[in-house]
Amino acid sequence: MVVALKPSLAPRPLLSPDRADRSIRSDCERCSARTISVCGAVDDPDLQRLGALAEVIKLEPGAVLIREGEPAPHVFNITGGSLRVYKLLPDGRRQITGFLFAGDFLGLAIGETYVFSAEAMEVSTVCRFRKGPFRALVAGSPPLEHMLLHRTSHELAAAQNQMLLLGRKTAIERMASFLLDLPGHDPSRPTAPGHVRLPMKRGEIADYLGLTIETVSRVLTRMKVKGLISIPSQNELIVERPERLRQHASGEV
Repeated sequence: MVVALKPSLAPRPLLSPDRADRSIRSDCERCSARTISVCGAVDDPDLQRLGALAEVIKLEPGAVLIREGEPAPHVFNITGGSLRVYKLLPDGRRQITGFLFAGDFLGLAIGETYVFSAEAMEVSTVCRFRKGPFRALVAGSPPLEHMLLHRTSHELAAAQNQMLLLGRKTAIERMASFLLDLPGHDPSRPTAPGHVRLPMKRGEIADYLGLTIETVSRVLTRMKVKGLISIPSQNELIVERPERLRQHASGEV
């Protein structure tokens, strides 16, 4: 279930209009994800209008943000934490199609119903917008419209890369590509060079890469034995030989 639905960015009835505008603007300006999200494309007064439309949702680990097949009245801006996006196959298997982090936008290509599910992997925060008012704001804000078009193009490119990952690469090539690519998807929480945060479980990595959990464990062990990586904890990995790992990702070895 969705946790903490209270819209902390909604206008405060006890404030004067001027003070309410300043409060909304202050909340948005303090948001650590603003510079890496669609919100960074707008200035006042559009930022005030965007903030006034937002409902801030806090999700506990495992909480469902959207569920496949349900009506889709909202779009979402991820402002903290991480989410897994997935589809269920007819036989009950799960295919994770992506991992979302602060700065990602969810719902751009969705029709009348959600075509996938999204759940929090850790404590996460999301700004939720109703589609109608959000689309009206986008129509009157060329910078925001341009940013959303850029994000849509990026999503299409990511989908093409995922098809290549699943369709042509071996298990070790998939894992190497995943480990090299993952840090760039979470810019709000930079790590030391070579360090990779893993908020997802091994089974979720397997569902994303189209592998079994046994294969994921076997490949990681093989990489560790070869000195490509070290694994200080379940949620952290260190790339010890990045050039060699890139060779594996590209199929050169």
